[in-house]
Amino acid sequence: MPELPEVETTRRRIAPFLVGKRVEEIVTTGPSYFFLTSPAALRRSLVGRRIESLDRAGKYLVAGLDRGARLLLHLGMTGQLFSSEATSVRLLSATARASLPPEAQPRFEPDEHTHLQITMEGEGPKVFFRDVRKFGKVQWLASGEENARLDRLGTDALELTGEELFRANRRRRVTIKGMLLDQSVTAGVGNIYADEALFIAGVRPGRAAQRVTRRECEAIALALHRVLGRSIETGGSSISDYVAPDGSDGGYQDERKVYGRRGEACLECGDAIKRRIIAQRSSHYCARCQR
Repeated sequence: MPELPEVETTRRRIAPFLVGKRVEEIVTTGPSYFFLTSPAALRRSLVGRRIESLDRAGKYLVAGLDRGARLLLHLGMTGQLFSSEATSVRLLSATARASLPPEAQPRFEPDEHTHLQITMEGEGPKVFFRDVRKFGKVQWLASGEENARLDRLGTDALELTGEELFRANRRRRVTIKGMLLDQSVTAGVGNIYADEALFIAGVRPGRAAQRVTRRECEAIALALHRVLGRSIETGGSSISDYVAPDGSDGGYQDERKVYGRRGEACLECGDAIKRRIIAQRSSHYCARCQR
């Protein structure tokens, strides 16, 4: 699932195709749980509107439009938001990928999984929102309309302080990993970066949150800033479906210390990386380096 770095990378790279321009045409697939606003209502509401900003709230993208309206976008587990000029085998089905030579980078053509196509006035590529599993979401918000999904978000992970995390830990009977995954506490963190930050901080993911000290909370917050910032620098993690809006892969997957490295040697001490289910998620850690 795209986490904060992937969403922030998407925001930065797709914004030039949208911000400051007016929507000319909207093409959608049929009604489904992908659309929190019906396709017909979405087309009526968006065409002719000017996109004035594109912000990120946790793992959500929020486009600000003229007259105070907003468009909420969530990539879900397999969502891909990219320009019509993007080329990547990750934008193709597994069957199509298998038939291509290794060096091929074919131009994408909208398929049945391309649920939203946005054409802006003037020159420039279209913007596609593709999602094979339909766990992504699109919602129109009228001027002044509140949204429960956004209202429940906690402090953005890039701004989280150790003191905030320590105070939140005192009130919850969960693991520290579960605490980091709670979007009402810190918005934007998912499985990959929780594991990576906890390794850098030297704290095991299964430790009870109430047993994590103030000093350790400070170390976790700083580690989150470090791994999230570095992942943004490298364009995010392309482990499965994620691609940047230009079709390029992220690079952070090549820098992971523990996530997805079960049985491999810890890069710090040489012990084998362990894996267990914590907070209903696959969690990776080093039993020697993390306490």
